[in-house]
This record gives sequence, C-alpha cells and structure tokens, in this order.
Amino acid sequence: MKRRVFLSGGVAALAVGGYLSADPSSGHLLVGAANAQETKEIDTSSIVEMVQGDPDAPVTIIEYASYTCPHCAAFQTGAYQDIKKNYIDTGKVRLIYREVYFDRYGLWASMVARCGGPEKFFGISEMIYKGQNEWTRAGDANAIVEELRKIGRLAGLDNDTLDACFQDGDKAQALVAWFQDNAEVDEVTATPSFIVNGKKVANIPYEEFSALIDAELGN
Repeated sequence: MKRRVFLSGGVAALAVGGYLSADPSSGHLLVGAANAQETKEIDTSSIVEMVQGDPDAPVTIIEYASYTCPHCAAFQTGAYQDIKKNYIDTGKVRLIYREVYFDRYGLWASMVARCGGPEKFFGISEMIYKGQNEWTRAGDANAIVEELRKIGRLAGLDNDTLDACFQDGDKAQALVAWFQDNAEVDEVTATPSFIVNGKKVANIPYEEFSALIDAELGN
C-alpha cells in the first residue's frame, strides 16, 4: 500500500530550489516555516530507509541529520565512528539514518548520497560530511553542485548517473515530503537528533551514548 502525505507549497519549493527558513550552523530547523499556499499529494513509498547493522540487533537507533549541519559532521567524524566499531559492526545496534533538509544544498547532497543506492549510501555520506567545509563554501549554487558531483565521481558514479539523480524532480519532492513527515512524527527540532529504542535523545558525547546503549543492552 502506498503511503501518501500532503506537502505544503512552501516545502515543495525546497525540492525545486527554494529554502526552508533555518540556520544550518545552529543545528535547529523550523519545520514548515515557509508559507503554505496549497497542498500537493506526494507518494513517498519509493523512499528507501538507509540502514546499517544487524536487522535483529537488540538496539535500534534512528539518526536525524543534515548534510549542511556542522554538528552532524562532527558527530559523523567522531562519536559515530566509535558507535559503528563497538556496536553496529558487532551486531548490537541497528542504525537507521534519516536526512533532514535545512536548505536545497542539503537536499542535493542527499540525492548524491542516495544516487549509488543503499550499497554506497553510507560511504558517500561519510565523504560528504568530511568535505562539508569545502563543498558548502564553494560559492554559488552551480559551484556547490559541481563539488557534490566530484564527490559522487570519487565514489564511482558516472556523470550520466549523477545527472539523472540531480534531475529527478519527483524524487526530490518525495524526499522532502518524507523528511517532513518523519520530523513531525518524531518531533525532531534539531540536528543531530536520535531515537534510541523509541526514546528521543539529543546530541551527546560518545561516552554518554555508550552508557545509554549499554543500559538498553542490559549491561
């Protein structure tokens, strides 16, 4: 059964080049901040959840993050690496990664990360976060797109594949609708945010995250 949500006109603009009202440097977003003048029914059933780890792991973490959020990049290059090594790779944690869109650049980065499918998603995401300072400051929109394309090519995607991903307007709108729906359901107001076995958790140091996971594991 297809899942459908109603996408506000303001949020729909994000998918075609507009912006949500937000400050990426702060890590806080204003869901639905743009004025909604009309609604559009969007099918989000084609959006694939990006998942790492054993599907039967006793702990499930949902991460909400934005590719243009510096705090998310710091988490990705810091605490996430230890969580992956000690919990995801050992079968104790299943991670579900969900993108948050502050602006069109984060959406474009998401489309590149998803361009290679689930097999390449996390590898490309890591490259996007590691290069965040460079591609987000590349200049105008065309320059930013070219930097993202470079990351895609380094990940083994050819130009035709990248072109098709960037030009998929239906996918872009579906991603924005999917993000909006997820953010409202889980009451996500900042990035990175986490849902650990159903409990909402803010951005915390690895030591606190480890203690939280261990408590869920009964250790």
